[in-house]
Amino acid sequence: MENELMTVKILLPFKIFDKVRNVKRVVAETGEGSFGLLPQRLDCVAALIPGIFIYETEAEGVRYLAIDEGILVKAGPEVLVSVRNAIGGPDLGKLRESVEKDFMDLDENERKARSVMAKLESGFIYSLEKLSKE
Repeated sequence: MENELMTVKILLPFKIFDKVRNVKRVVAETGEGSFGLLPQRLDCVAALIPGIFIYETEAEGVRYLAIDEGILVKAGPEVLVSVRNAIGGPDLGKLRESVEKDFMDLDENERKARSVMAKLESGFIYSLEKLSKE
């Protein structure tokens, strides 16, 4: 039965997030809605939207991943999912808390980056004005 199951590999821009063997089914979200993959399904490619990616293994049961946008490619028993970011968890409630915390951290980092960029831009403009007066 092992050769009838899928292997799912979750890829991030900077690392392999996870590689899961013996996956019985996958549920992913696209702009057209959710769809499921079973091992016998024909090969396909799908553009993923931010949402919940679900997969089920015989050993661990149902697992959930909060993912950012990306792409899914199924080729034979291999399913490759390449996304910008992913957060995993066995429980949807805890996953929601993790996502909210990570988004708050991202928001704070984004605010800091915008503040630094504004200071750089104003310094650059000040330097140009000073140079043009000379």
